[in-house]
Amino acid sequence: MASGEDSSTLSVLRPATPTAPPRVPAEAFPPVYRAFRGVAGLLLRLFDLRVEGVERLPVAGPFILAANHHNYLDGVVLGVAVPRPIAFLVMPRVFRATPLHPLFHRRIGSIPVALERPDPGAIKRVLQVLHDGRVVGIFPEGPFSQEGRLVRGRSGAAMVALRAGVPVVPAAIEGTYEALRGRRFYLPRRRPLAVRFGEPIHFGRARRGPIARTEREEITRRIMSEIAALLRVPPAPAVAAGRAGAS
Repeated sequence: MASGEDSSTLSVLRPATPTAPPRVPAEAFPPVYRAFRGVAGLLLRLFDLRVEGVERLPVAGPFILAANHHNYLDGVVLGVAVPRPIAFLVMPRVFRATPLHPLFHRRIGSIPVALERPDPGAIKRVLQVLHDGRVVGIFPEGPFSQEGRLVRGRSGAAMVALRAGVPVVPAAIEGTYEALRGRRFYLPRRRPLAVRFGEPIHFGRARRGPIARTEREEITRRIMSEIAALLRVPPAPAVAAGRAGAS
């Protein structure tokens, strides 16, 4: 997308501070992604979306965006707030929620990943996206959090970060749980939404050899603690076993 198009979308957001937005890289948005992002940006005017820390996002190069997760609105909020296309990891049941969903997800670059079993094919696609210098979106909690609070993280995001040698940017999303709680037909109630981005976390160069479980769990705790700090809540008490998180 051209820089002017990105600016028009981001103009609907009310920044937390009057800082100038970072330069938008010349990274093409898939046409369906671009159209959906434009429409969603206009609709989010009704929710007074507040974005903090966008200047912390790398303007070029690969990184993993790791955020808390309540429902489908989280992906919409991140897709509008981040000035680069995101390849989200999604569970197969979300990828195939309706007959139209697979086409939509393929057109915006989503990556289906199974959580209940090893999925080397999905991890290979994730690593390729990062190798191409793009952004991967992971929800470390895995499926939607039903409690409306931060729950234990899965170690998949840590594994991908170590394998790819790319930074992880933590993100905290607020208001999406309340916007859809108890709503029928997935139509959100009008409620202020917010997203905060933290500083990129670096874990060194790409790793080729075995990675100990204790190391994956420690890095997962670090990622979840950063998300908790952005949410201003205590971190979840432990690390959950499982694959890379997905919506």
